Amino acid sequence: MTAPSVLPSLDVERFLRDGFGLFDQLAAYVQLSPGELEQRLAHSRSDLAALHPGATGFDPERVEAFYEETVGHGHLLELSAWHLGSGDYIADTLRLQQHLARGQVLDFGGGIGTHALAAAALPQVERVWFVDLNPDNRAFVRQRAEALGLAHRLGFCRDLSDPALPAAFDTIVCLDVLEHLSHPADQLEVFASRMSKEAVALLNWYFFKGFAGEYPFHFDDPQLVERFFRKLQSRFLEVFHPFLITTRAYRLAD
Repeated sequence: MTAPSVLPSLDVERFLRDGFGLFDQLAAYVQLSPGELEQRLAHSRSDLAALHPGATGFDPERVEAFYEETVGHGHLLELSAWHLGSGDYIADTLRLQQHLARGQVLDFGGGIGTHALAAAALPQVERVWFVDLNPDNRAFVRQRAEALGLAHRLGFCRDLSDPALPAAFDTIVCLDVLEHLSHPADQLEVFASRMSKEAVALLNWYFFKGFAGEYPFHFDDPQLVERFFRKLQSRFLEVFHPFLITTRAYRLAD
């Protein structure tokens, strides 16, 4: 099959209109009617939280297994509800990505693929590498990419050990992921080792379980958080951007 010569337009306006066709794509993937999907989305956060055994019963060293084996469609539904209900905030992260992304792009823990798909449609991007532990996420985003005419612009991998990945990336996107990792400081070191000389990393984090415990899958240990910030400050230099959002841009420190 010949790759399309013209990239589809996945601009911010289209995202705000329909999330790049997210609702219909999700309904088809999980095989639910629109009404059934609306009901599942409304309870998706509490349903996902219910899968988590809580702080006293959760082994931090099994966090990968939780996202790879336990959550199933639950993670897709929770992420989709967030993206469909937080359009204005996510739109600014897409504007930031459009402003800085180029070359070989890593979308680490890319979820439902909003940022990976938008990056793949940018002419200054050569290829997007979608890395996610959850096989449901990878399959769903692959299906979305095919529907949008972008399959030839993306590669799909479980983790960063995949030999298909380039040795270095020009852009790293890691949004709403670091708070789910039991060793986020170590992940920053991995990112630093895989960044090209002029690379930029777009990162955010939320090390908080919620005022009512609604995010039991977030890590919030004070020592973990301190190690994270010490690593961030020692390995990266923040790059100013004009968007008033929690996502930050970084390059490697000299």
